[in-house]
Amino acid sequence: MSPEHFDAVIVGGGPRGVATVLRLAARVRAEGAAPLRVALLDALAIGPGATWRLDQPAAYLNNTQADATTVHPDDSTRMSGPPAPGPDLVDWARRVRAEGAHPAGDWVVEEASALTGATFPTRRLQGVYYRDQLEAAAETGAVVLTEVLGRAVDLEGMGAERTVVLEDGRRLSAPAVVLAQGMVQGRRSREVEELAGFAARHGLRYVEPGMPAERDFTGLPAGQDVLVRGLGANLFDVLGQLAEEWGGEFEPVEGDLHGRLRYLPSGREPRLLVGSRRGVPYRSKPEGGRSVRPFVPRWASPEWFTALAARGGIDFADEVWPVLGREFARVYLEALGELRPQAVGGDWLAGLEAASTVEEIDAVLEASIGEEEWTWALEELHRPTRGEEVGPDGWARLVRRLIRDELGSMSDPWRHPRAAVNGAMGALRREVGRLTARGAFTGVSLARDVLGWFDGDSLALASGPPAERVRLVLALLEAGVVELLGPGTAVEADEDAGLFRASSAVTGREVSSEVLLETRMSKGKVPDTDDPLLRALLDSGRARIHTVDGVETHSMEATGAEIAEDAEGGHNLVSADGEVDPAVVVLGIPAQSTQPGSAIGAAPGVPSPLLAGADVAARQVIARARVSARL
Repeated sequence: MSPEHFDAVIVGGGPRGVATVLRLAARVRAEGAAPLRVALLDALAIGPGATWRLDQPAAYLNNTQADATTVHPDDSTRMSGPPAPGPDLVDWARRVRAEGAHPAGDWVVEEASALTGATFPTRRLQGVYYRDQLEAAAETGAVVLTEVLGRAVDLEGMGAERTVVLEDGRRLSAPAVVLAQGMVQGRRSREVEELAGFAARHGLRYVEPGMPAERDFTGLPAGQDVLVRGLGANLFDVLGQLAEEWGGEFEPVEGDLHGRLRYLPSGREPRLLVGSRRGVPYRSKPEGGRSVRPFVPRWASPEWFTALAARGGIDFADEVWPVLGREFARVYLEALGELRPQAVGGDWLAGLEAASTVEEIDAVLEASIGEEEWTWALEELHRPTRGEEVGPDGWARLVRRLIRDELGSMSDPWRHPRAAVNGAMGALRREVGRLTARGAFTGVSLARDVLGWFDGDSLALASGPPAERVRLVLALLEAGVVELLGPGTAVEADEDAGLFRASSAVTGREVSSEVLLETRMSKGKVPDTDDPLLRALLDSGRARIHTVDGVETHSMEATGAEIAEDAEGGHNLVSADGEVDPAVVVLGIPAQSTQPGSAIGAAPGVPSPLLAGADVAARQVIARARVSARL
């Protein structure tokens, strides 16, 4: 099949692809140049991509407030391309509300009308926003956009052009190709293969890991036990969807100052038995619109991080984590001292100044907190029971405290100690990401510590779900509709009983069911990706996994950012033998280890690696298109 020819092919129709089209349009208009012919390719949806597709349930929410979402760069983002202001999500919603209609349906107007800067939009509404911005770019005439629904399976060519090969045999050629796939998923693990086969043999129901919009969690058996594995962001969306299906009611608990809800069952509920490695859910975002306690570092200052980056060869566990731990302990004790002065005693600040290990920090916390209900240790960030077996009664007490802490944290984020810790983590994890990008960690420490546990723990604290969804889940917990099994939950196939079985050695709980739902997402780890194009590039040696000191990361290797307008490259694909392909630009999640922060959506007034990368890609696309036109 003869290829179709374009000036650029962008693989990935989500926000990174949309942002690249926007930057191309801005540059072409500023130059007064001829329009660019661009093919934008996605397997599922052009504009929203997979995460924000428009056909997903309204119960699925974004975990970022509406006023923190845009796809247009402002002065905060360093780039060489021209400015091109555009509406952020809130501005766009105002326009939709004023117009009173939208081609995607009446639901868009309804949701846009209810949106404020402090609310958490549905994912589908955010998808309409991305789609509208893409259409606006095409309407400028600066790009002639061809939308291609299909799955890219290979990339061919050398020299002046590259050809993207689709699953159905179509071929799209251009001088430049931008890989902007976003949230790549993993291949079926051996465990998932075995569980799926077990379910098929025994007539059981198994929902395997993946994007929640691509799975069906509904129609669960009323009154029966259902096993669920995964306590991250997906679980909150799934429980929101299921609660709507069950038809029970949530009502405020009269007199509760923290917004506690009570769930009144309909009788259609199963009992969801939920477990994970950590054993507790992601921590909540603060209540929308409430003031959050600011974090000002005492030890982990920008200058300290800069010195670490300059030195290199850093062991995260030995050199960085104890300093971060001192900051977490400090903000916890400061907030607790203000909220409940009688609960804190001694010269704890001097103790933290002298502490150099996690054990010493925890000893200061133990000596300084005088009320049992407020006791806390740094180790609990990773292991809620500090690795100790607690039994059913001890676990029940910890769950009650979790509920109490979450209600306090999200309703009073300025004063609550756990909210202070979450805020500190949100600030410090960005600095750790910058150290990663600069290659400051040893390869062993990067794999063992940063990628091995810190990234996951920091997400659980700083990138949690909206408060309204957490209140719903806490109400289901208190109603007994949801039960937490405990840390270290293990799932197995019981061939003799013909059932799924789950157990936690920490709590002693062991349960079985005919249904197992995986609410975890096998995301972001490129070495195990099921993306056929990335697989073809890796398996053929045209791409390689990024390594540090010979230790593999979770990402493909691409060259670093080149912001200057006269730079020739930036974010370009690197082959197994170290050759850089100037015709292929890799943006975002697939190359996250060399592009820290690129997985995070763009927010107004905040430097955005996502948007900066799109501008880097647009510069190269235009330069290669000009050369190609002269040939």
